[in-house]
Amino acid sequence: MSADKNENTAGEPVETVDPVAVAEPAEATGPDGTEDLVGSAAAADAVAAASTERSAAAKKVTEILSHVEPKVGVAKPDVILTATGVQRRFGGMTAVDVDHLEVQRGAITALIGPNGAGKTTFFNLLTGFDKANQGTWEFEGRPIAHTSAAKLARTGMVRTFQLTKALSRLTVLQNMLLAAPGNPGENLFGSLFRPLWSGVEKRNTAKAMEILARFNLDQKKDDFAGSLSGGQRKLLEMARALMTEPTMIMLDEPMAGVNPALVQSLLHHVQALRDEGMTVLFVEHDMHAVRHISDWVVVMAEGRIVAEGPPDSVMQDQAVVDAYLGAHHDTDLGDDALLDPAVLARLEAEEEKR
Repeated sequence: MSADKNENTAGEPVETVDPVAVAEPAEATGPDGTEDLVGSAAAADAVAAASTERSAAAKKVTEILSHVEPKVGVAKPDVILTATGVQRRFGGMTAVDVDHLEVQRGAITALIGPNGAGKTTFFNLLTGFDKANQGTWEFEGRPIAHTSAAKLARTGMVRTFQLTKALSRLTVLQNMLLAAPGNPGENLFGSLFRPLWSGVEKRNTAKAMEILARFNLDQKKDDFAGSLSGGQRKLLEMARALMTEPTMIMLDEPMAGVNPALVQSLLHHVQALRDEGMTVLFVEHDMHAVRHISDWVVVMAEGRIVAEGPPDSVMQDQAVVDAYLGAHHDTDLGDDALLDPAVLARLEAEEEKR
């Protein structure tokens, strides 16, 4: 895994550029061949439709965060997740180097940054799927740095994956039931006595069907998960996560590879999670989605957090522009500029400071 470092380099003032306008390709395809959300006009319309009305929960979170200074590592009024001094190195390369991050309870926080910034690696560290070289992090005030992924899920922090992890040869309903906690039938000896677990399984099945209906997947309950479209598998992962009754849900690129027809549904579901009191932390490359549904944005560049704050202010932050476009995006590198000793001297001086 690579990480491409980009610091907020000192130098002459540069013209502010909105990274939304230039960081999105005109069109892209997801891993399953469907049209990706990034740069899609249909997807942009879906995002706009999903954000036309702000819920009471959204307004409350906005009001709370309006009093928080938009700077890296800033303290939040009601913290659910804290990470301090987290580093992950692969050989001589540092993929994650997070000094301090706090996640506000009950908010939708977006984690953005260019490819190779270390976002997914950071997710893996926080959720127990990878081990950090150093650092501490806490969930609900409890240290979780050396906690396994399975135990973390039982504490209320669950995640989905960029590449969906549905069990293809099990049905949609079976995938859901696997996530239900506390079934005595999962015990080797308990499984031999049906009366011990039959009632629990009936309740879990009813709960699973209720959640599947919410995601419009109840008609697919007997279909193999492998037969679902890319967007439906994303919905299944989100639905399966809800079976664990989480306090916080972490979504790794939930819109990637999703047909625009399902984008609005996904966005509404993400907002609904927040409205129901859950905390959402998600990685996303689609700046339309980030701008319209997130309450707070954290920007990573080569493993470091370079900016954080409300969506509108972060999109105009010079560190964000540099992270997406490069610190010298406005420098004329034509023949005349390269021959200018003043330009060369400035670039060399800035390079020495890196």
